[in-house]
Amino acid sequence: MTARKLAVVSAGLSQPSSTRMLADRLVDATVARLTEQGVEVEVTTVELRDVASDIMNNMLTGFASPKLEAVIDAVTGADGLIAVTPIFTTSYSGLFKSFFDVLDNRSLTDMPVLIGATAGTARHSLALDYALRPMFTYLHAVVVPTSVFAASEDWGSGADQVKTLPDRIDRAAGELVPLVAASDRSSQVRDPFGFDASLSPIGGFQPS
Repeated sequence: MTARKLAVVSAGLSQPSSTRMLADRLVDATVARLTEQGVEVEVTTVELRDVASDIMNNMLTGFASPKLEAVIDAVTGADGLIAVTPIFTTSYSGLFKSFFDVLDNRSLTDMPVLIGATAGTARHSLALDYALRPMFTYLHAVVVPTSVFAASEDWGSGADQVKTLPDRIDRAAGELVPLVAASDRSSQVRDPFGFDASLSPIGGFQPS
């Protein structure tokens, strides 16, 4: 079986960050399950803070730098995506949203996606369902049913918290794995000089 490619997008602003910690745990659980099934996986992790200025320049000019282009190619060419953001003012971070704003809105079509988020308290957990899930649905991605939220207390030493977060991570990874294993996105050949499917060769714009 051809190795599957898993892209990970972390929008944490500090280093280290709880957002990256959650992303890493989701990756570990997903890779472990894929390995159990005999599926080789290549993981590419993107820290958006490292390309923040490139993202903003792309939004202002419409052109991606070589560094950002490589990140976009790694994400859109993967067989599966794990996307994790901190929650600011009841929604995803501006950096997280800006990155997905610069992607072609068809580039994530049929992409298996596991979404996660972090915040100080559990009261922000609904942002996964009213902000992140609708965004990826708009981008025609396939979002797994279980999303994973981690509040500050989930990283504590209490027995209940320690057990609950790993359970959610394991359940979400279990939903992502069969979709990634069945994906052939990374093996599809993309023509860098191909026309946008929404453009007509005889002129005019064909709505998608």
